[in-house]
Amino acid sequence: MNKAAGPEGMNVTLRQLRAFIAVAEAQHFTRAAERLGLSQSSVSTLVRELESNLGLRLFDRHTRMLKLTLAGAEILPLARKALADLDSVLGSSSQLKTLGRGRVSIAAASLQAALLVPRAIVRFNARYPGVKVTLLDVSQAEVPELVRAGEVDFGIGTDGGTRQDLVKRRLLNDSFIVVLPPGHALTRKREITWHDIAPIPLIGPPPGNPVREQLDFALAREGITLTRSHEAVLPLTIVGMIEGGLGIGVVTTAATRLAEALGLVVRKVTRPVITRELSLLFLADRSLSPAAQNFRDLLLERPQELAEA
Repeated sequence: MNKAAGPEGMNVTLRQLRAFIAVAEAQHFTRAAERLGLSQSSVSTLVRELESNLGLRLFDRHTRMLKLTLAGAEILPLARKALADLDSVLGSSSQLKTLGRGRVSIAAASLQAALLVPRAIVRFNARYPGVKVTLLDVSQAEVPELVRAGEVDFGIGTDGGTRQDLVKRRLLNDSFIVVLPPGHALTRKREITWHDIAPIPLIGPPPGNPVREQLDFALAREGITLTRSHEAVLPLTIVGMIEGGLGIGVVTTAATRLAEALGLVVRKVTRPVITRELSLLFLADRSLSPAAQNFRDLLLERPQELAEA
C-alpha cells in the first residue's frame, strides 16, 4: 500500500485520500463506495483511518446528512492536488516505459551525423513518434568527451583512449581510402598501396585526432610514415580542400558518397588494407533510459544498411 509520511511519523495512504475525496464529492458513503468499487464499510473505515491519522474530524455525520467540516473543506483541495500530481507521475512513468514519450541524445562525428544517424532517426520516429531525438554533430575527438560529461546518452565514433570509463559496442568497420582529384597520376594505377602514397604530402586530420592516431599506429608497424601538407578536423573540410585543388587526402569509406558527389575519385589503399572500428560509446556506470536502449538496439540491427542506404 502506498503511504505518504506526514509529521511525527503519521502515515496517510492513497486509498484513504481517494476515499475521502470520493465521499466529499458524493456527500454520501454508499455512492462513494459505488464509484470506487468498494463496500460501504470499507470506505467508512478508510475515512475513519484518515481522520485518525490527521487527528481531525473531516465530516459532520448526521442521520440523513453528511457535511465537510471546516478542516475537511481546507484539506480537500490539497488532497485533490496530491492525487493529481501522483497520477501525473505514474502516467509519465508508464509512458516512458512504453516509449509513449521520452528523449534520446546522441553525439556523432560529423560524417555519421550527416549520413548515418538521420536514417536511424527516421526509422526510430516511425516506431516511437512520441520520443524526441537530439543529435549533436561534433568533431571525432569531442564524441567521447560529451559521453564522459554525461551530456548525451551515447556517442558514435572512435575512441582510441586507454581510460576504462567508456563501454564500446562495435557498430561497423570502415577502411581507409585515398581521395584524388580527377586526372591525378595515382588514378591510373590498378592498385594503390601505402608505399605509393607515403612520398606525397597529404591532407588529413591534425595530431591527436583518434582516426589519425589509429592510421599512423597501424602504418608504423609496417614501417610507413605519412606526411601532411594541410590539416583539418572535419572530413567535409578535408574533402573540400581536395576538391579545391590543395592535394590528395586520406579519409575513411564513410566519406565516399561525399567525395564522389563532388566529382572526386575514391580508391581503396592496400598492402595493408587498414580498417577503423566505428563504435557506440556509453558511460560505464550509467544506465540507459528505455528510449535510449531502443535507439541503441535499432542502430545495432543493420548498421551497414544504414551507412550505405
